[in-house]
Amino acid sequence: MSRAAPGLLAVALLGIVFARVVGAHVEPDGLRVLAATYVRLSPEALTTPNVVTGILLAYRGFDTLGEVAVLFMVAASLGPLLKPIGENGRVPRFTPTEAGEIVETGKVFILPIILTFGAYVVLNGHLSAGGGFQGGAIVASGVMLLLIANPGTPLNVAALSVAESGAGVLFVVLGILGMIFAGGFLDPRFLPQGQLGAFLSAGAIPLISALLGIKVAAELGVVLDRFRS
Repeated sequence: MSRAAPGLLAVALLGIVFARVVGAHVEPDGLRVLAATYVRLSPEALTTPNVVTGILLAYRGFDTLGEVAVLFMVAASLGPLLKPIGENGRVPRFTPTEAGEIVETGKVFILPIILTFGAYVVLNGHLSAGGGFQGGAIVASGVMLLLIANPGTPLNVAALSVAESGAGVLFVVLGILGMIFAGGFLDPRFLPQGQLGAFLSAGAIPLISALLGIKVAAELGVVLDRFRS
């Protein structure tokens, strides 16, 4: 038997499987019941036109809590995993290098825009596309640009850890308040709903989104510092 026969047989079997999957696919002609319910209830019950934010921060709050916990565990585990070890077990000294003029100039002009845009995405997550996860990641990208332009810039990891932990605790507190005063964990309706489309609306969703933004930005900042060192 040729040495290529097992590979060809595997490719043929995969082709049969994917052909059946593709052949059985039927393009839906409308939203399914659960999706249609989310689309209807997000603006009606949560006063937010951003259905995705309504799902993540209210209807699937436990899922969001789990995702945040996973991100925290990743940031915490990178410390010992990326600990630099040199000869004789000594930590090698980090020697930063200067960035080029283009990177340095780009940092001066782009960094304020990145940080401002990240804050905008976080604060308007209940009104338009975006939210805490996305805005926090954008802010962290600004931190990455800062470290690329100036590798020796000190990051206060202790302060970032305090901000991350505090945001996580307040996130759970808001979830519990939703259980006590509304319909369940992270139910944002324990605060005034406001009018659909208004900046001050959607109950506690803007607060939850802001806490997520702080938590994600702080955790990613710690991750970047781990890689930098």
